Amino acid sequence: MARIVPICSSSTTGNSVYFGNSEQGLLIDMGCSFKGLKTGLERNGLTLDCIKAVCVTHEHSDHIKGLKMLTKHTNIPIFATEGTLNAMLNQQAVASTANLYGIDELSSAPIDMGIKAFHTPHDSAESCGYTMEFEGKRLALCTDLGNVTDEVRENLLGCDFVYLEANYDEEMLRLNPNYPYYLKKRISSGFGHLSNSKSAQFIRELIGQGTRHFALGHLSLNNNTPETAKCTIIKLMELSGITENRDYILDVAESVNSGKYIVV
Repeated sequence: MARIVPICSSSTTGNSVYFGNSEQGLLIDMGCSFKGLKTGLERNGLTLDCIKAVCVTHEHSDHIKGLKMLTKHTNIPIFATEGTLNAMLNQQAVASTANLYGIDELSSAPIDMGIKAFHTPHDSAESCGYTMEFEGKRLALCTDLGNVTDEVRENLLGCDFVYLEANYDEEMLRLNPNYPYYLKKRISSGFGHLSNSKSAQFIRELIGQGTRHFALGHLSLNNNTPETAKCTIIKLMELSGITENRDYILDVAESVNSGKYIVV
């Protein structure tokens, strides 16, 4: 069975998620430290050897800050869009010996998994999400997007499992005295992040097309809580006659993994 392990999940702790099984898998993003990655893997009975490839969504530090150490100590191939690869090189975010590949070379990844990238609307060079065909399941990760575009929708509809961003609660963000106006505007823009309510609306649409398992990720530690995010989704589903644990399963990724993984 497919195993999804959120190693870390927030703008503060970083973002990194393992998709695979106990023998092989794909790591999406490397936003935690090298030590944090090894610890997160070990807590779930995994090792660095299980990671056959790394796919990067975009170049923001909470998604790549551990990439330089990973590429320094391993030869794991790194895949990303052309825009993200150029941005990472400009930032010197990878070791000089890193094995870098474009998303047009995903079929060459040394893993028994079909991987496809799709573009997401975010204020970065060329951000993307990923879908994966693994052990008879269609899995997806989609974070860091200000709105759900037609391309996002086309790639996620029909997936068995979707790891989806629910970054902020709109009222918590609006009332946060520590966030200046320009930052609030950036977060809530069409090239920022998905709010709980926007995530809920998309989840309702995905359920209507057959998706039954979700995990909420990339929650803000300052403008959201796991309870708030989950309650928002559950309440909207109930208004539509959709019941948790009957019509769908909803998990929430921990900001730092404590040894919990999701089985699909």
